[in-house]
Amino acid sequence: MTPPKRKPKIHIGHQGTLGDPFANLADDVRQGLTKTPKELSPKYFYDAQGAELFEQICELPEYYPTRTERALLEQIADEVIASCRATTLVEFGSGSSRKTRILLDAMAHAGLLDLYVPIDISEDILRQTAHTLSDDYSGLRVHGVIGDFEHPVATLSEGGPRLIIFLGGTIGNLTPDEATAFLRNVGRLLTPEDRFLLGTDLVKDVSLLERAYNDAAGVTAAFNRNILSVINRHLDANFVPDRFEHLAFYNREASRIEMHLVARESHQVWIDALDLAVDFAESEWIRTEISCKYTREMVETMLAQAGLHLVRWDTDQDHLFALSLSESVQ
Repeated sequence: MTPPKRKPKIHIGHQGTLGDPFANLADDVRQGLTKTPKELSPKYFYDAQGAELFEQICELPEYYPTRTERALLEQIADEVIASCRATTLVEFGSGSSRKTRILLDAMAHAGLLDLYVPIDISEDILRQTAHTLSDDYSGLRVHGVIGDFEHPVATLSEGGPRLIIFLGGTIGNLTPDEATAFLRNVGRLLTPEDRFLLGTDLVKDVSLLERAYNDAAGVTAAFNRNILSVINRHLDANFVPDRFEHLAFYNREASRIEMHLVARESHQVWIDALDLAVDFAESEWIRTEISCKYTREMVETMLAQAGLHLVRWDTDQDHLFALSLSESVQ
């Protein structure tokens, strides 16, 4: 007789008081749109519409990072798991966890898979992911944590040895100081038996970089403008997204792509929830995202500043993207 399938063990906890991904939207929008130059946080791209648009971006021919990282993970997953013998997988900014399955599969094939700890700002996504993965991986425990990777995680005491991952080149959305602060927090979480796997987009031909953020179909432009629709809906504002042009370019000095929304004409926007009028001059821009690009030397320096030591470095054959495995220096 076939034994009954174990019921999935799912727990969703909170890191601090965060639960609503838009809880700090009002404060962040007020601060960002009253400074010079204006800016908005890229974390507010990801409402339901924004998440759907990003999924479309990942399938575009111009957008190489997602498919390149996925292929690289498929090449190295078994070796990484064999080297660290992780039974727990912890993921910052987990989202839908699609690429994560490559590592979960490797852990399962090695007979090591026990616990998955996804950390994300969206409780809905965490619950959906937790139930889907628990159905697909027999006996897997899922402990979702509602949290923002930009804020320190106090502890991850459960499970081990652990592989902590931060994929997608998302660290590039942080300024150098923010990235170092994030990595220092990771370093504090690691025990000697734990490892940290980081995905980074690499410095490359500028035309290739800029095409990835200026696709011919205009999906990235729609994704960029959608942040204004998020503000309209949550803060009762009257942005007209088509009054802004999508602009993405490579800043060589800062080694990063910058995404902006540029006012096509001078006009004023009213944000009712903030009792705030925001004036835009013609051609004035709002910076909505940065995406830093790295060399191996830059990544090693960042890791060292955070008390981490590089133990493995893998790139695709065209050196578009890298996965680095590191350990704590203790």
